[in-house]
Amino acid sequence: MKAKPGYKQVKRRSGALRIIHWVNVLSMMVAIATGLYIAAPYYATFMSEGAVDKYVMGWNRWGHFMVAIIFDVTSIIIFYLTFFSRVERPWKQVIPNKVNLKEFGAVFINLVTLNRRKDFSSAHNDSFNVTYFFIFHFLMVWMLLTGLQMYVHGLGSGLSGIGTWWPWMLHLLTDWTLPAAHVMVGSVIPTATNMDVRISHHITMWLLITWVVFHIYYQFWRTIFWKEGDISIIVGGSKYVKIEDGKEN
Repeated sequence: MKAKPGYKQVKRRSGALRIIHWVNVLSMMVAIATGLYIAAPYYATFMSEGAVDKYVMGWNRWGHFMVAIIFDVTSIIIFYLTFFSRVERPWKQVIPNKVNLKEFGAVFINLVTLNRRKDFSSAHNDSFNVTYFFIFHFLMVWMLLTGLQMYVHGLGSGLSGIGTWWPWMLHLLTDWTLPAAHVMVGSVIPTATNMDVRISHHITMWLLITWVVFHIYYQFWRTIFWKEGDISIIVGGSKYVKIEDGKEN
């Protein structure tokens, strides 16, 4: 689409990142639906046989594990693109230097004053936006680690279909989440248990849902107040900034 007079088209997302975004959207929907069922089954099979005979819990666990693997893969890709993307390398925006801190404050003020003050360029991915995306990925990493800890807890024999090395590696990578979750949930039981991990995993899910609500709200907010087509970034990869903003970068 050709930019309107006075505006300049700015490329903001590569095709790979846009695909990953929508894959993650679908994966998160499946993860939440199946995770809630695993925690407390809320629907039956609606067939003549009992849910146990249709492996409803088994299929929910399988689906939950599959989307967790997808999140693992996309997280690795995003980590790589954060540092080596040909379009944007957002890691530079979270370095707490004077420029980034000033920009973060300016974007925050712009949000709380409903765009009455805009002292920054919106042509690039600003520090505020990048920071809250980093928060999302930190929460996702915690979800993946606690999820794997609960998974390996079910391999109590120390065996698996691919050998003993798999449970051993998972214990090595995730056993520290037991005491960490114990502290996070404020358990009154002296010893850390897998239930602490489950509660922490569940709480983090609600934090992620809260993050998603804010993310959707903020993208609509930017689109309405800035009038630069921000919400189209994740579809077409570009937005349109005023010429004076576009010249700053």
